[in-house]
Amino acid sequence: MNDIAIHWFRKDLRLSDNPSLVAASKHSNILPIYIFDDTSDAITIGSASKWWLNFSLQALSASLDNNLSIYKGDPIDILKDIIFRLNIKAVYWNRCYEPWQIERDKKIKHYLDKQNIKVCSFNGSLLWEPWEIKNTYDKPYGVFTPFYRKGCLQAKKPRIPLPSPKNIHYIFDSERSIQLQKLNLLSNHSWHEKLKKFWSIGEDGADFCLEKFIEKGLSQYKKGRNIPAKPYVSRISPHLNFGEISPNQLWYRVLNERDDKNSDHFCSELGWREFAYNQLFHHPTLPTKNLQSKFDSFLWVTNEDQLYAWKKGQTGIPMVDAGMRELWQTGYMHNRTRMIVGSFLVKNLRIHWNHGERWFWETLVDADLANNSASWQWVAGCGSDAAPYFRIFNPVLQGQKFDADGEYVRRYIPEISLLPNEYLFCPWSAPESILTKAKIILGETYPNPIVNLKLSREAALTAFKEISAATQ
Repeated sequence: MNDIAIHWFRKDLRLSDNPSLVAASKHSNILPIYIFDDTSDAITIGSASKWWLNFSLQALSASLDNNLSIYKGDPIDILKDIIFRLNIKAVYWNRCYEPWQIERDKKIKHYLDKQNIKVCSFNGSLLWEPWEIKNTYDKPYGVFTPFYRKGCLQAKKPRIPLPSPKNIHYIFDSERSIQLQKLNLLSNHSWHEKLKKFWSIGEDGADFCLEKFIEKGLSQYKKGRNIPAKPYVSRISPHLNFGEISPNQLWYRVLNERDDKNSDHFCSELGWREFAYNQLFHHPTLPTKNLQSKFDSFLWVTNEDQLYAWKKGQTGIPMVDAGMRELWQTGYMHNRTRMIVGSFLVKNLRIHWNHGERWFWETLVDADLANNSASWQWVAGCGSDAAPYFRIFNPVLQGQKFDADGEYVRRYIPEISLLPNEYLFCPWSAPESILTKAKIILGETYPNPIVNLKLSREAALTAFKEISAATQ
């Protein structure tokens, strides 16, 4: 075999609409590989993502007739070894955009060029490259609306999805490939077992998820996307994160439904994902540092007990607790609830957004560095185009508005399910007779609130005014 090319699977765990795989298919033989990068520069994915990755790789390998070669270690060392042993002629991949991956790929490309190995990279993860969308001053946008309307929608249309390549001759590296189990991705067996019933992982699962959304959710999307108990959102985010489906496939599939207001709104949500990647590309410290430097002097609170209560859904604030329990039970949280629990952590508790970002990174099956970081900076008020700090979500009012019949809260907090709707989102205000009838003893069967919502809001506003005054 004289004509062997590598297709390096990364965040593109699919065969359809895979630009790199299509390009590689021009060679007589393809070695499909996956490298679990555990070097010191790599950002380790969280436990929920590891669980998803395990079964996504399993599904991908099956679609390749079990010809996916798996490796663990430093990609450049692994590639050097494969190229030497198998006389590789070319290496293909779809680009990744995390800062450490960009630097790693530059080094790998430099090495391959020096060895006269053909190397080709493609955009298989975004609708537009982060460096393509700039304002009239050739600068990155800092506000979403002009970014999307003037930048994205006025740019070249997203690439039309590609069909899966046919008649490929795959080869397998039987000498060096390791078994999937050797990646040790399933470290938390009892928790992972809970997650299984909520998801169908892999490219087929992504297609099923999309078609289910088209059938049951899209027609109500714009109006219903904020109601966490209802099936009006796609839940496609983990499939998109691992590249089991491309944003291009989503974009055109949804637009083809010609449900203008709902289709357009769904596409604008894909635009928010593009905006997050744009921010990460132009601000590589987005995951750890405030984009607005004035927040560097903000007086955050350190309270391990309150942070633990937040993580476990034991704050005594039902809408917050329901969201955090949904996260732990399913590996997912509805976007409206993400904003509510995020606002509560950084504003009512005044705990640094980094703590929330890290917990979401550990527990979300759709944990995406760009989206997760940008979203936490948005809710904290310190990011680009962020919600102003004085916008503090009231979890009681949010529950009454977006979970009016209490279905979501009762689903995840059964111990207060007998409360009438009037008191469901604020059990502490219920008369003792109502609590007794609902079989609730505050502080025993369900926690008392860990903070007073009104007083904690006022304290947060005071703290914000102090940094605002200091920077004027």
